[in-house]
Amino acid sequence: MTSLDPAPLSGRQPRAVRSALAVLEEVVASGSGVTAKEISAALKLPQATTYRLLNLLVAEEYLVRLPDLRGFALGRRAARLSPAVAPALSTAARTVVDHLRGMVRWGVHLASFSAGQVTLIDPDPDHPPSDGHVLARYPQVTALGKLLLAEQPDWRALVRDLRRFTEFTVTSGAELSAQLDGIAEAGLARQCGELRADRGCLAVPVRGPGTGMLVAGLALCGPAHRVAESNEELIGLMRDHAERLAPLLA
Repeated sequence: MTSLDPAPLSGRQPRAVRSALAVLEEVVASGSGVTAKEISAALKLPQATTYRLLNLLVAEEYLVRLPDLRGFALGRRAARLSPAVAPALSTAARTVVDHLRGMVRWGVHLASFSAGQVTLIDPDPDHPPSDGHVLARYPQVTALGKLLLAEQPDWRALVRDLRRFTEFTVTSGAELSAQLDGIAEAGLARQCGELRADRGCLAVPVRGPGTGMLVAGLALCGPAHRVAESNEELIGLMRDHAERLAPLLA
């Protein structure tokens, strides 16, 4: 056996792997907030074994502990097990987006939120957005990504690292947390030059009627100095079109 050969599995390891996968599956089935006690009862596992497996899955970022420490939710690496698939956009929804494009000189993009990722479902062909993999891997530097992070019990579960792209990129966890709190309260995300120094974006949420669940985001992109302005009339247009999109995307 060379130094590069994997160590052989012992007799007990496959069972441990199966148990860990069962715990992960139970969190998916039960939803965010399921407790260790509930998982132990559902899988008929000893509580000590359940806690040990949960601690391992948290350490490997497949799960996260919720802020109140009373339950668990899927982590960043679990989201990668199921690649986000962009839903087909209906003609009616596309018409709403095109209507907004005809009213502004900004780039208009529509994105869905699935499996903890931002997925562009109608990028503006006249104003090509940033590469999709950047949006998915570094949501904290985009307005659409900030909308998604502001909805999370713990944004750290979806952020790979606080990488600096420009001098304006937020790289402090405390500063990002405060920013996301403001976004959640205002229902508006804004980034000015954080991904590209000369560009910025505004984004508003599209929520499912009745449920209030975040299903998509509508973004306007343009020069960073324009994004930094008040833009109340423009934001009003965005909110109006987001409301029209809600029943078409839910």
